[in-house]
Amino acid sequence: MNKTILYFTTLILLTLTLQAKMIDGIAMIVEGEAITTAEIRAVQTQLSVSKEEAENLLIQDRLQKSAMKDVKVSEESIDAKIAEIAAQNNLTIKKMQKILLQQGTPWVKYRKSIKEGLKKSKFFQKEVVSSIPNPSKDELHRFYNANKKLFTIPSRITVKEYSSRSKKKIDAFLKTRRGTHIRSRTITKYTKKMEPALLSTLLETQKGNYTRPINTGAKYIVFKILSKKGKISMPFESAQGAVTAKWKQQQQQKALKDYFEKLRTRADIQKIR
Repeated sequence: MNKTILYFTTLILLTLTLQAKMIDGIAMIVEGEAITTAEIRAVQTQLSVSKEEAENLLIQDRLQKSAMKDVKVSEESIDAKIAEIAAQNNLTIKKMQKILLQQGTPWVKYRKSIKEGLKKSKFFQKEVVSSIPNPSKDELHRFYNANKKLFTIPSRITVKEYSSRSKKKIDAFLKTRRGTHIRSRTITKYTKKMEPALLSTLLETQKGNYTRPINTGAKYIVFKILSKKGKISMPFESAQGAVTAKWKQQQQQKALKDYFEKLRTRADIQKIR
């Protein structure tokens, strides 16, 4: 099921929203946990899947909850994750709380979703990732040759570069989008000639977003992505990191699917309607 990993990382937000809406009848009971017809319809709509797929995803959710019941996550790790998310979005915690409230998400519910996400990640690392061996270079070469389209990148990236010798001024600029003594210029960078670290940063930053501050030794630089154009195939040597990541992602999807299929064969599942 190609949606397995997407489900694994996002469905907790959906199920939290649904908790107040469980007004329909019970469709099935999995390991003592009910699945309602309302939940099935909501998953169908929000993930654009068939009824059967929605049922399978919700069954997996209940099996996962059962398997994760002994996984513990500390309040400190929740705080650290929230601080990390806030920093990535150049927000203070108070500003983050305000935005979430405006979107209709109480802070308590958001913390609960972060806790569940961390529990799933911890469970995933222990039960799935640890079982996957590291690939050989020959395996990576075969994967790269069979999936070259996955390693096509823009040939040029146009950015607005902001720079200062003061990290404090660059940090202030990222928070306010204003700043004195900040130099700026618009430039186009060609990916073929770019150093790997900068290339990776620019590729993972979406159009309209800003990169994290980069210390060049002489100054601090932040890039705003204006456009990404053209296409170029990355040679294996340059793409090896991305090839490894994609290979692991594929293996993780398979391992996760296999894990829950085995779990399902011995699970107590009662279909009511």
